[in-house]
Amino acid sequence: MNFIVSKKAFYNALTIVAGAVSHNSPLPSLTGIKIDVKDNELILTGSDSNISIQTRLSNDTNEQLNLIVNEVGSIVIESRYIMEIVRKIESSEITIEIVDGSLTKISGDHAEFNINGIRSTDYPLIDFTVCEQSFTLPSKTLVDIINQTTFATSDKETRPALTGVNFKASGNELKCIATDSYRLALKTVDLDTPNTFNITIPAKSLNEVLKSLNEEKDIQVSVSNKKAQFFIDTTIIQTRLINEDYPDAERLILKDFNRFLEVDGYELLKAIDRASFIKNEGISIIKLTASPEEVIVSSRSQEVGSSEELLDGAIYQGEPIELSFSGRYVIEALRALGNARVKINFSGEMKQFIINSLVDESIIQLVLPVRSYN
Repeated sequence: MNFIVSKKAFYNALTIVAGAVSHNSPLPSLTGIKIDVKDNELILTGSDSNISIQTRLSNDTNEQLNLIVNEVGSIVIESRYIMEIVRKIESSEITIEIVDGSLTKISGDHAEFNINGIRSTDYPLIDFTVCEQSFTLPSKTLVDIINQTTFATSDKETRPALTGVNFKASGNELKCIATDSYRLALKTVDLDTPNTFNITIPAKSLNEVLKSLNEEKDIQVSVSNKKAQFFIDTTIIQTRLINEDYPDAERLILKDFNRFLEVDGYELLKAIDRASFIKNEGISIIKLTASPEEVIVSSRSQEVGSSEELLDGAIYQGEPIELSFSGRYVIEALRALGNARVKINFSGEMKQFIINSLVDESIIQLVLPVRSYN
């Protein structure tokens, strides 16, 4: 194996695939990036066995690549080492070649490194065959889905299904739902083609996809009952699914409400944020007191003190209500909705409440109240 390539283009590609590499993998080869050199392209692969990323580089798809292949071949090099070496070499182009067995020389200008690699035959075979069902989403729509749902997933492995986002398609409608059992986020989007599937994608994998979504274009998504694939330019991000039935979380979304609060989402977020420094046992519990006359956000702690703020421009309809909730949960829900004016729907002081954006009906945020001081 022997090739010359643009340092910048090569480093950018390494950065993409390195997102799937685990430095603590029990399989030594999975701590590295696999480099396959063909006659006219490079194929870089990174994986931790749950998420795999493969990107292809060629002069046809990247005019700045300046790829020259002197000899085909393949090698696996520890991710941390190759990333650090390529980043620090002060040269516009670098040369990489296998000099003896798996010993790999990486050079540029006056710098030269010799690194012990791993034979590519030791790298596990990853099947990137395209899944049976496919659809396309605008990049912005996929960004919105990820940003507006993944934060509501659970970080506890006791219920694996809740660590992912459930994607459920029926006809031309796709519902993406996330919950940690204390809050819920639901995003509904239209599909370009009819599909029927019900899968749960790990939040970690979706956040890795998010890092590669930076252009306004359509993204192809392919799914099966075992994996999901995201095709972004010349990169494939493939993830295993969570093999556990997702609960019927949508039943938590109440339909009948008798009290309503309309308020500027950004102003409410700032008011809750200001009150959140007062914590009880490390948790910020916010109290909302609302009536047609006034809406007040407050917090109190015997150790710290108290705060109280009147919300200007808030419109409340219905019987007065008083409830408490996690400040962090509502702040994250409001951020997911953007800086739009929101409507909060209540059905009781100890029942879940729904937060809707008045400019985007495709997203619903639900939060359960908590018991606190009187």
